[in-house]
Order: sequence, then C-alpha cells, then structure tokens
Amino acid sequence: MVQFDYLLRVLVAGICGALIGYERKSRSKEAGIRTHFVVAVGAALMMTISKYGFQDQLDWPNLGLDPSRVAAQVVSGVGFLGAGMIFMQKQTVKGLTTAAGIWATAGVGMAVGSGMYGLGIGVTLLILAAQKVLHGRFNWLAAPKSEHLFMRLANEPDALENMLAAIRGRGIKVLSFTMDNATKETDEIVLEITVRLPETYRVEELLNLTREVPALLTIEVQ
Repeated sequence: MVQFDYLLRVLVAGICGALIGYERKSRSKEAGIRTHFVVAVGAALMMTISKYGFQDQLDWPNLGLDPSRVAAQVVSGVGFLGAGMIFMQKQTVKGLTTAAGIWATAGVGMAVGSGMYGLGIGVTLLILAAQKVLHGRFNWLAAPKSEHLFMRLANEPDALENMLAAIRGRGIKVLSFTMDNATKETDEIVLEITVRLPETYRVEELLNLTREVPALLTIEVQ
C-alpha cells in the first residue's frame, strides 16, 4: 500500500507536468508534453527516493543521512536542461519562458513527490492561468515591440532613401541599420534594420513594402 502511494505521487506529478507541457506545445514552443511530463515524473521520483528511500538505514550506527541531498540535485540538474532551451537568434533571446517552465515543472514534481499534492496541483493551475492571462495581454506592461528586418534592394538611385521613407511613413522608428554595398556580381544592396513597431502594428503588414518600394526584392522578418 505504501508503494502504491509513492506511485500515485509520481503519476499525479506526471499529469501536472503534461498539463504545463500542453500549454507550451499549443504555442509551438521548444519543449512540449513529453518533456514536461518526464521532468515532473523524474523530479517526483527523485524526491520520493530522497525522502523515503533510505529509511532502512536510519538505525545504522555512526551513519548520518541528509534526506534533502538527492532532491537538491534535481534543482541544479534541471538547470542544464533549461539552459539548452535558451538561444539567441539575430539579437533576440528566445526560450526563456519555456526554460523557466521546465524549472517550475521540476518544482511541481518535487512538491507532489514529497506528498504536498495541494501545493503541486495549485502551482500547476497558477502557472497555466498566468501563461493564459499574461500572453498577449497587459500591453502597458510589455516593452515596445522591436523587429529585425533583412532586405535585399536593387542598386537603383534613391533605393535606400525610398525604403527608409516608406518605413518611417508607417510610424515605424528605425533604431539601427547596417548596409552592405552593392557588389558587381549581384548589383544588390543588403540591408539589416532594427525597428520599433507601433503597438497596434502587425508584423505581417511589413510585407506590403514590396509593393510600395519597387526596388525592394526580398524582405525577411525575424
């Protein structure tokens, strides 16, 4: 019966992790249901072993046990897993929320593994509610949106000036840009621009620049 209780803890932790992972998967993030499920199950298992796995040795003479030692390694170990999900792409850091979710999922697993069902389930619901409510809401709390644009322009007179004028005409603020001069082989200008978009501006609207600026050959938004 005791073993069944331990197994139930691991199962409940896995369900909590799967729920958190489902939310991440629904947003096409790096870690999904399986990753969060395994993290929660592993954390609950290690917590259970750490707390109850060495009780048969308590009566051994000259032996001191630290029931938190195994569980403590979960906190540091899961940090390496979370770090692998954080990467930088074109001056933009991605994966921070997912990495934090992995770390929090391990905490949920440890709470349930130690027998604190209410705490683990409650934190799971709190995480899901926060991800749902805070995603795309409270714009006054968020920093202004900035995007990195990569463009190829035909090497025509006033091509660069017309491009920048079209961008500024949309209320977009140019933060910085770099330009590679046209080459004899391609006769093109490669332009990399960092811009700040208005709050109500959609990134998809930038694609209309190809119709407004004839010299614009391609545009890539990252």
